[in-house]
Amino acid sequence: MGMSVTISAATAEDAEQIIKLQYLAFQSEAELYGNYRIQPLTQSLDSLKAELASDTVLVARLGEEIVGAVRGTVDDEGTGKIAKLCVHPRLQGHGLGARLLNAVEAALSGNDATTRFRLYTGHKSESNLRLYRKAGYTQVGGRTASDGVRLVILEKEAKEATDFAVSA
Repeated sequence: MGMSVTISAATAEDAEQIIKLQYLAFQSEAELYGNYRIQPLTQSLDSLKAELASDTVLVARLGEEIVGAVRGTVDDEGTGKIAKLCVHPRLQGHGLGARLLNAVEAALSGNDATTRFRLYTGHKSESNLRLYRKAGYTQVGGRTASDGVRLVILEKEAKEATDFAVSA
């Protein structure tokens, strides 16, 4: 019988596992865009450690192994910004991304000032776009990242987060 995946807050000790997972999980995105300079692949360990100290960082664990991660923060305008959602390639397609998204929304909603959620994904990333649309996100714009990848900006109202939690 297999172990179940649990989601919890990341600790400083998780930094190396998270950065390795992030590097592995974002390889398919880099290949899709023919661009290995995307931010998740070039982020330094020190930068990740700073995020662990200041942001909401959640991890999915299968036993001791970190198999998923997501980050979020709430800005002064009440926007919960969600970033670097990643799942180990061998576990993709089993709902873990949706669970992580739901968990970070719930964590960021703990702040009564949170009015909406915003995230970015590459314009060619169909599986990501499908996940986010299913979770209630709609496209509100786009921009080109510093690495040259065209990004889609998606948002949803924070009050809609609980609706997704019930159906996920």
